[in-house]
Amino acid sequence: MCARERGWSTVDEPVKRPSVNPLYKLSRRTLGAAVIRLKGLNDRQFTAVSAGLGLALAAGAVLAAGPWDSGQRKAEIDWAAARNRTGGAHHEPAAPSGPAPAPSAPAVLAALSAAVDNAAPDARTTPNGAAAALRAALGPLLKDSALGDRRAAVVIDTATGERLYGQGAGTPMTPASTVKIATAVAALGALGPDHRIATEVRASADLRSITLVGGGDPTLDKAALRRLATDTARSLKDRGVGKARLTYDTSRYSGPARHPIGPNENIAPVSALMTDEGRLDNSASGPAPRSDDPAGDTARTFAKLLHDAGIDTAAKPKPGRPAAGSRKVAEHRSVPLSALVERALTNSDNDIAEALARQTALAAGEPADFAGGRRAVTAQLKKLGLPLKGADLADGSGLNRKDKVTAGLLAGLLARAADPDHPELRPVLTGLPVAGFSGTLSDRFTGKSAGTGLIRAKTGTLTGVNTLAGTVVDRQGRLLAFAFLASGTTSPSEAQSALDALATALSTVPR
Repeated sequence: MCARERGWSTVDEPVKRPSVNPLYKLSRRTLGAAVIRLKGLNDRQFTAVSAGLGLALAAGAVLAAGPWDSGQRKAEIDWAAARNRTGGAHHEPAAPSGPAPAPSAPAVLAALSAAVDNAAPDARTTPNGAAAALRAALGPLLKDSALGDRRAAVVIDTATGERLYGQGAGTPMTPASTVKIATAVAALGALGPDHRIATEVRASADLRSITLVGGGDPTLDKAALRRLATDTARSLKDRGVGKARLTYDTSRYSGPARHPIGPNENIAPVSALMTDEGRLDNSASGPAPRSDDPAGDTARTFAKLLHDAGIDTAAKPKPGRPAAGSRKVAEHRSVPLSALVERALTNSDNDIAEALARQTALAAGEPADFAGGRRAVTAQLKKLGLPLKGADLADGSGLNRKDKVTAGLLAGLLARAADPDHPELRPVLTGLPVAGFSGTLSDRFTGKSAGTGLIRAKTGTLTGVNTLAGTVVDRQGRLLAFAFLASGTTSPSEAQSALDALATALSTVPR
């Protein structure tokens, strides 16, 4: 039974990618022209616009190589971090030849050029001007009946930390997948963007017993398993061993493996050992048939790969711990945590999100289960001094309806991610889908929407719940963080359009 039939939504809108990518048609000359435009701005405007431009330019790289590129989207990093601290932090050394020039799109550059209107009246020069302008722009849109019977909104200027607008800012509401922002911030704060999750093979002293030890990497794939098998076989055969007993260890995680949502195509059983998120097809994102036993399936695949490499494991692998005195004979490390965060946010990946919550729990010395993740994530966010009153982070993915956050907390998390004092959190911003181009926003803000390329936001969808939280560059070139939450909605498409209109208004209202 699918999630929607059970009263739950499917994971945020499936990713749709255009068959012909228009983002490769601009030359370096076009990119240079964009730089010239930026030179006319003051420092604050340059900061926000360069960050926004970098984020938009990254859309081409996103579509070309997936939404993650060695832990950070190079176009965004090169544009924003080169001039200021708000655009990203390098977590991986660049390739020897350096990254190729980022592809771009005329529509994106045109939108950015129009967004920075130096002639637009600056509402901040009049008493309560900014608040008045936002009230005038957002107030009528928040009354849209498509937003259900409860709605909340917060807008923050990331450069100053000032709350520019708030309606129901402190009201706890169901966030759906936007709770992944909180999960990502906590994981990055606890572990750092360079952290990698290890999967090990350990062997007994006589090499007659080997154990595949899961570390919690949901993105482990068959290629990585094959390398582990090859390295393991080499180590054993060098000592004259051609046969060994195989076990697999999932003890790093504890508690129930099943999410409270139950068996569902949006998430596999949460295990410290799995391959390709337990997917049984060739998909990389969105709903998919899932394994009921991802750890066992992974171990059996590993046994076959060991056999191919010349090691006979005889009986089928069984659960077990490494033998006393065992030593590591092979290891695979995941991509950096920064890349996992980006992928989780871009594709609204539930499996990665739950892994991030458990990794945060392990870092805090908590049991790596749903309850431990809740305590660890909450404690980590508390360190940032954000408004946690009424917050209940029941899971890492947002599939649990018991999750409760406020619009003030979500917008505050995004503002912290843009804070120069917290460069470790920058992957939260670079992981947000680009309006009209990537991830769960690939089929939203399309056509002639003024928000295309300017808005980056995490979507959230459960039956009766629609949310949107992200960043946008306004007409004065400022980077704003926003959060819009709605519950009691009856039409997902109409609710999404209403949320999109709110975000778009932020990019066009004079302040």
